[in-house]
Amino acid sequence: MEGFSLGPLTFHWSGILLALGVAMGFFLTAWEARRRNVDVEIIGDLFWPLVFWGTLGARLWHILTPPLSSVELGLTTQYYFTHPLDMFSLWNGGYGIPGALTAGLLVLWIYARRYRLPFWRLADLFAPGLALVQSIGRLGNLFSQELYGQPSNAPWSIFIQPAHRLIGYETVATYHPLFAYEAALTITALYCLFWISQRTTDRLKAGDLILAYLAFYSLVRILLEFLRIDVALVGGVNVNQVFFAVTLIGACIALVTHHRSVGKL
Repeated sequence: MEGFSLGPLTFHWSGILLALGVAMGFFLTAWEARRRNVDVEIIGDLFWPLVFWGTLGARLWHILTPPLSSVELGLTTQYYFTHPLDMFSLWNGGYGIPGALTAGLLVLWIYARRYRLPFWRLADLFAPGLALVQSIGRLGNLFSQELYGQPSNAPWSIFIQPAHRLIGYETVATYHPLFAYEAALTITALYCLFWISQRTTDRLKAGDLILAYLAFYSLVRILLEFLRIDVALVGGVNVNQVFFAVTLIGACIALVTHHRSVGKL
């Protein structure tokens, strides 16, 4: 069951879980701000800008790099450019995490510059909440029958209904639950971030938490993309895998640089 209706309104479980993840992520970020003696109003001020621009960035990434399932439905980049109003039909098509991450970090950077706040310290506050948002939001793919991997007969494989199977896989019933793998790994990352922030405070530098999470999540996505069949191709190249490879390298370089030039958090 993908969702339920209340009168003229239809609610999809994937959207509900994503909204729940966003809410819980911001509550966790506010808690983290209090723990570090940071004004919680800053987190409140950033809520709607991050939600709005993060959603817009995620949608734009999907429009520019649609996965195969969207291409098969005719929802290509060219289609969106010739039907611009459909760009705002958020219930059709999808979203891309690379766009949300890019837009979210850009919002934080602009906010920090405007109010003369330390960007890396501010970004660190959001690292655990970001992991929580992604872990809860990914569970919604169970209901929308999205983000599954290659065919699998493993005991934990999931059944995909025929209507949600890609062309060429119509007769294949069970697949790797990539969304579950990602959810489990991001929850693990959340635990590790808390452990690091509480046990290694004397060695932490500003930016370590967000950079460590970006590096870890990028590695996870690079590996999971090898199992994914509903990939986003640009010029025959998996653009998501390239994005996260660049992010992984950039985060690792930034971590090394920070430990040479930035004071303790």
